[in-house]
Amino acid sequence: MVFSEEAGSSSYSLPPYPREDTPLLGKAPALSSNLKTFANIFISIVGAGVLGLPYSFKRTGWLMGLLMLFSVAFLTYHCMMLLVLTRRKLQSLTPFTSIPSFGDLGFTICGPLGRFAVDLMIVLSQSGFCVSYLIFISSTLAFLTNNETTPVFLGFTPKVLFLWACFPFQLGLISVRTLTHLAPLSIFADMVDLLAKSIVMVQDVFVSVKNRPDLKMFGGLSVFFYGIGVAVYAFEGIGMVLPLETEAKDKEKFGRVLGLGMGSISLLFGLFGGLGYFAFGEETKGIITTNLGPGVITLVVQLGLCINLFFTFPIMMNPVNEVVERRFCGSRYCLWLRWFMVLVISLVALLVPNFADFLSLVGSSVCVVLSFVLPALFHLLVFKDELGWSCLVWDGAIVVFGFVIAVTGTFTSVMEILYPTS
Repeated sequence: MVFSEEAGSSSYSLPPYPREDTPLLGKAPALSSNLKTFANIFISIVGAGVLGLPYSFKRTGWLMGLLMLFSVAFLTYHCMMLLVLTRRKLQSLTPFTSIPSFGDLGFTICGPLGRFAVDLMIVLSQSGFCVSYLIFISSTLAFLTNNETTPVFLGFTPKVLFLWACFPFQLGLISVRTLTHLAPLSIFADMVDLLAKSIVMVQDVFVSVKNRPDLKMFGGLSVFFYGIGVAVYAFEGIGMVLPLETEAKDKEKFGRVLGLGMGSISLLFGLFGGLGYFAFGEETKGIITTNLGPGVITLVVQLGLCINLFFTFPIMMNPVNEVVERRFCGSRYCLWLRWFMVLVISLVALLVPNFADFLSLVGSSVCVVLSFVLPALFHLLVFKDELGWSCLVWDGAIVVFGFVIAVTGTFTSVMEILYPTS
């Protein structure tokens, strides 16, 4: 997932320090049209999470998977709008107060504790995304060698070797001080990603017509939390909503544009996940591209997705760099701290065997809190004296639901990773 123009920010720091909502292409126009806002929403949310949806549909069943996917999309949209309404309310009370980011909103409502909660979730979620990128890249390249498990050098498997081969290059990319220098790579990665996923969907159609595998509609309650976790991960983008609303030219129509964007993305995700499962049925793998047959087109698709995630890695690490450098280095550039974070993320990626299982873990644990619990809680605290009982109950229900999913879903996902089912 690449934030082409703006990305969610957890906090505010003065220029020239690069924030995670710093535009990649230098100075952005003061205001964005509805079309540009729609495009930014689309680019900010559509990412690597979609690649795990076919496998999730295999686990949950296609109908249950679609129902969960659309439900999560609606709830994510609702919580995004809660953030927007909460900021508008606070800024109406103090017109000269600027609340540009999620972290600033948390600080305004709950003080340092609110900012810390958002910062922590931002660091964990963004780091989780980067771990999943490394898992995908190393697993895909190992698959292309037709040897995913047999040690080939000093007792290391190809997957481990490919992961460490990426390490020095990621150290170099993460050393770049500002996102502006990464803009050409970001645009290139977006183009490659769009082309590769389009080819995957076209191939899925032809394979599904040919194979016609047996399909199931419902996978049972035992996989409910697994499916929720993957869906939440796929739609994670809550941090970008406030910067995008700030840049929107017609703020009165922002909610409508956001709803249209989320609806379009949910249809795309449902189509991608459904086509992948319809094509391969119970043979659907954790990374859908490994189901594709041999050939030049398949090779191009797999390498294209790897290239996209490889260059997206440093961009997704930017929010992590911003938070840790602000908290430990006074917002000063710190090379060794950046390199240390890349090392930790690489080590975690070595311990996770399955791409889709890790998506569910990150979605269930961190993304649920960031996307559901904190927005509903902040909205409840700000509007508690004005809302009717129905709204209070609705906000409270989202908070409770989020905590239940976080606890139960995290446990389920960890068990899937430690004791995988066939």
